[in-house]
Amino acid sequence: MTEPADRKQRRLDARSLRGLAHPLRMQLLYVLRWHGPATASQLAERLGESSGSTSYHLRQLAAHGFVEDAPEHGKGRERWWQAVDQSLRYESADFEDAGPEVRGLTEVYLQEGAAYHARELTTWLATRDQWPQAWTRSTDMSDMTLRLTPDLALELIGEMHALIESYRDRIPDKETPHSEQVRIHTHLFPIKTD
Repeated sequence: MTEPADRKQRRLDARSLRGLAHPLRMQLLYVLRWHGPATASQLAERLGESSGSTSYHLRQLAAHGFVEDAPEHGKGRERWWQAVDQSLRYESADFEDAGPEVRGLTEVYLQEGAAYHARELTTWLATRDQWPQAWTRSTDMSDMTLRLTPDLALELIGEMHALIESYRDRIPDKETPHSEQVRIHTHLFPIKTD
């Protein structure tokens, strides 16, 4: 699926967290973002849930602007859903003065996101021998340690995000040989060394 140019990054806020910070909603959004439009029944089958449950949570995601109808896919009464944005951005500074409810939602979002990243990575590791050698040579699982101040850490994060965003203008279409969707995880956090 080629990412439409107008589907960029969404910065999360307290209101949007209220609509997203639920394990099933986050799974639904991930599936729609990576696999394209689907019906509640298709998503239910894929995730091992009831279609009533996926329908309810899709409507909640829609109310908060994360998903929308994909009418070009629907036939008759069949309702298709698609993701509105292709990436989410969480800025901890936006939640520094948040109350207990939003702090709880933040915790759900961060824990679910970290678990999803881990699942994606372990899935890649388990299936990497099924990919062409060009792709297995073009992956990265590095870790690096630097000594930074909080200001330098914010600067580095901003530069990494800007670099990744600069590749959006270079996205090949589906017919480009050897083109695939890729996932990029970035994590920057302090560690104790004592």
